[in-house]
Amino acid sequence: MPIYMDRHDLSGATAKDVAQAHQNDLRIQEQYGCKGLTYWFDEERGTAFCLIEAANENSVKRMHDHAHGLVPHQIIEVEKNIVESFLGRIQDPEPDKSVDKSGLLILNDPAFRIIMAIETEDSELIQYCKNHNISETLKQNYNEIIQKKLSEFKGSLVEHVKEGFLVSFSSVSKAVSCTLEIQSELQSIMTTPEMKLSVQIGLSAGVPVTKNKSFFGETIQQAKRLCKTAKNGHIYISSTLSDYLNNNDLKQLNEHELIKILKSDEEEFLRQLYVVTKTYWNDPDFTVKLFNSKMGLSKSQMYRKTISTTGLSPNDFIKEYRLKMSLSRLKSSQGNISEIAYESGFSSPSYFSKCFQKRYKSLPSDYLFSDS
Repeated sequence: MPIYMDRHDLSGATAKDVAQAHQNDLRIQEQYGCKGLTYWFDEERGTAFCLIEAANENSVKRMHDHAHGLVPHQIIEVEKNIVESFLGRIQDPEPDKSVDKSGLLILNDPAFRIIMAIETEDSELIQYCKNHNISETLKQNYNEIIQKKLSEFKGSLVEHVKEGFLVSFSSVSKAVSCTLEIQSELQSIMTTPEMKLSVQIGLSAGVPVTKNKSFFGETIQQAKRLCKTAKNGHIYISSTLSDYLNNNDLKQLNEHELIKILKSDEEEFLRQLYVVTKTYWNDPDFTVKLFNSKMGLSKSQMYRKTISTTGLSPNDFIKEYRLKMSLSRLKSSQGNISEIAYESGFSSPSYFSKCFQKRYKSLPSDYLFSDS
């Protein structure tokens, strides 16, 4: 049967209230063809998330309604292995001190998680250098450092693709400490100009079921956006995560040269920035003037906000996005240089080659035929 996770907003409820409601579900679940697997409850934030096998969403609603009247605010379909990788379990934990005198298992175990997105900057070019001994050594050291630090700070690896990782943490302090340790260790292996590996890291935080309708959807998207924006070894932290740092930790992080903590309005600006760029990046008529118009900002506002949030001017942001997209096409040999230049929104192949060489210290043609 499908697996569903639902969300209950239960302001004022106690962990014992929710534990009793869960037991009421289990007593009648068979009447509705359901099987309650487990739940998470965060007494501080007043949110509960139930994991249930059921024929459909309606069965889940009817069971809850009959058992205690607490109909879920949202329900999404999920996969067991994904839930486990983010939240660490898919069934009730072993009974310990959480069991009261009556034998009731009482859980105050939040589903709130910190999500880290990490990838090597210009990972496609590192792949291009895959036959170089230095590149192989860097990649091996990079993977070893990531794995070691995730183990040390109890990060759960959710996804590993190419040179990137997606990781889940239950502790805010451990997530932040892990990112700083990763950057520090990577710097320690950079002994020569050739031994250079810059890593981009984004940290966001949230709960598994929101209006996004996908499991940790908003949090994952935000972490990846922040990761994509971070450059030169910087770490971008979302406002949702900073809300859970104490004042002293927040002050120290704000003073750290590698860390940028975004405000909520900056995050929204960044989201809109990528939405507009993703829509128009390969249109040669997508100019800064059009960019400003689509963002609904004046020239000066757009310039100031883009520089502050990304470190790039609007023109450089567009150019950087186009170059990144062209790398993927070059790697898969999707057309010749001229075709890729025009498809990437550049006005001419010569201008594309000039921008590419300035950014990556090599010509597009060197990269295009690297595997031939």
